Amino acid sequence: MVDALHAPSYLQMSAISKAFPGVQALDKASLSVSSSEIHGLVGENGAGKSTIIKVLAGVYSPDAGSIVIDNVEQDRHSPGSVHDAGVRFIHQELNLVPHFTVAESVFMGQEISGPLGVRKRLMRKRAEEFLELSLHYRLNGNKLIRDLGVAERKLVQIARALIDNEAKVVVFDEPTGPLASNEVEQLFSAIRALRERGIAIIYVSHYLGEITDLCDRVTVFRNGQDVAVLAGADAANSQTIIQHMVGRDITTLYPERRKVGKKPMLECSNLSCRPHFSGVNLQVNSSEIVGIAGLVGSGREELIDVLYGLKTAQSGTVTLDGQPLHVDSPHIAVKNGIVLVPRDRRNTGLVLDMSVADNINLASLDEVSSYSIERKKPGKIRATALAKKLDIRPDNVSAIVRFLSGGNQQKVVLARWLATGSKLFIMDEPTIGVDIGAKVEIYQLISDLAHGGESADSALEGSSELAGDDNPAGVIISSSDPTELLGLCDRIIVLLRGEVIADKPVEELTLDSLLALTTGGNVRTTDEPLHSQ
Repeated sequence: MVDALHAPSYLQMSAISKAFPGVQALDKASLSVSSSEIHGLVGENGAGKSTIIKVLAGVYSPDAGSIVIDNVEQDRHSPGSVHDAGVRFIHQELNLVPHFTVAESVFMGQEISGPLGVRKRLMRKRAEEFLELSLHYRLNGNKLIRDLGVAERKLVQIARALIDNEAKVVVFDEPTGPLASNEVEQLFSAIRALRERGIAIIYVSHYLGEITDLCDRVTVFRNGQDVAVLAGADAANSQTIIQHMVGRDITTLYPERRKVGKKPMLECSNLSCRPHFSGVNLQVNSSEIVGIAGLVGSGREELIDVLYGLKTAQSGTVTLDGQPLHVDSPHIAVKNGIVLVPRDRRNTGLVLDMSVADNINLASLDEVSSYSIERKKPGKIRATALAKKLDIRPDNVSAIVRFLSGGNQQKVVLARWLATGSKLFIMDEPTIGVDIGAKVEIYQLISDLAHGGESADSALEGSSELAGDDNPAGVIISSSDPTELLGLCDRIIVLLRGEVIADKPVEELTLDSLLALTTGGNVRTTDEPLHSQ
């Protein structure tokens, strides 16, 4: 590995500016990356990280600035010219075709052909070999993308970017969000191997533990500008990085735990949805935050889908506030006060081409409508109050949601359900792809929801106080981050191969014991968090 501080830059982006309607995403931002280095790119949501990556990819054209790759200025910068220069991307969004096979997805755009046409058998063999040898994951090349879990889709996406073995720069944009612990370490090994081959790595992540462990240098973005380039001890110090990121000190990540109510809100008995899970018993009290832990394939995702009506249980019972409830559709769930903040907010949580205001009001249009016609002014007032309460950026509810950062998009989804006065909030990977500053805000909001029943009314009144302890909510958190579950939840249930193997208050769990339960293995010998901050 060369000295990244003194090595010539293989990629140089200088004074890049890019604006969208109502948003100045980049303001003369620069990024310089050398060969044989892992270069971290960090910043709060809305800082401009994703935008500069999409400018590099040719997805967006910069309003100003220059891009030089391997000493060649990109006068006609396009996705094709970037690919020809050896730059490859693993984006945060999966962007895979659901009805394609694994092999077809890996080789999409670079199919292997022979005299008789596309050589599907050879493509399948090479795709399976690459996944197993490079990413240490066995996957049937004939399996359809729509039948894969989120983590498996991410691995297919990575294989697609690297299969031609011609990469000189590889950009990893939040690659570990949906991955289990063993898959994360497999990915890290592959990234370090790429560095040893002389490849430049740009690594974008909100998990600062990954940044400090992996990266040789770190560029920090804030408000669309590069504010620092850190190396050596500074690049390995998460507190130094955070101070540059947010411009302020963050001393406490998780809110204080408060008293849990004794009144059962949701009760599930012997709930089964085979082959995903069976015999699940689950209880959520008022003012309680219950975590659901489990690896990919444990049944964790499917249990969330059943509770929200996206899948139908084959057997078992569900009661809400003591009344039997048959949730066979999301409409029934929402009607009864059960709402979901989904794991894939862009595809299933938002209408990307609508404004912030329209997305916030989407689930409560009757509150801002007369005779089935939306009243725009009350709707904007309502949305503006909620956006201010959640600190949604930019401060413009007319902005199109597509152009917001991931963390601010997540806040828009939360604001929508706040406007409905719901009683049970199901949050599936609530902080995936969210920076540390936004995490603190979302964690506090979740705690307030459980213990105070935050509502649109309190937002409209401009009150920073809770709506009152007479309106508590129940919260279910499904997360692949064990430190998040331990820091935020009152109680955690663990799923392993479709069965609940533990239901414990957090006081009885440690990071080691929780990881041991979720993996079905031995307790780890280190206290290092998987995604430490």
